Amino acid sequence: MSKVAVIFKIYPKENGLDIALKEIKDKLKPAAIQSEDVAFGIKVIKVRFVFDDANSSSSNMEDSIRKLDGVGEVEVEEESLI
Repeated sequence: MSKVAVIFKIYPKENGLDIALKEIKDKLKPAAIQSEDVAFGIKVIKVRFVFDDANSSSSNMEDSIRKLDGVGEVEVEEESLI
C-alpha cells in the first residue's frame, strides 16, 4: 500500500471561486489549497490531496470535486507516489 499525492487544477464557474474554495475545504479536507491568477482576472484553484492508493484513486477524487458547487472544470496537474 502506497501513498499518492495528487495536485488538481480546478477552474471555478463564473463568480464561483469563493463557493468552490469553501466547498473543497469543508467537504474534501485537502492537504493544501490555494488560488492562483492565470490571466485577465481568471483564477484557478490548486488543490493537493494525499491518500492511500488502496482506499481511493485520483479518478474517484476528481469525480468528487466535479460534484461540488462552483466547480467548472477539473484536471490532474501532477500525480506521484510518496
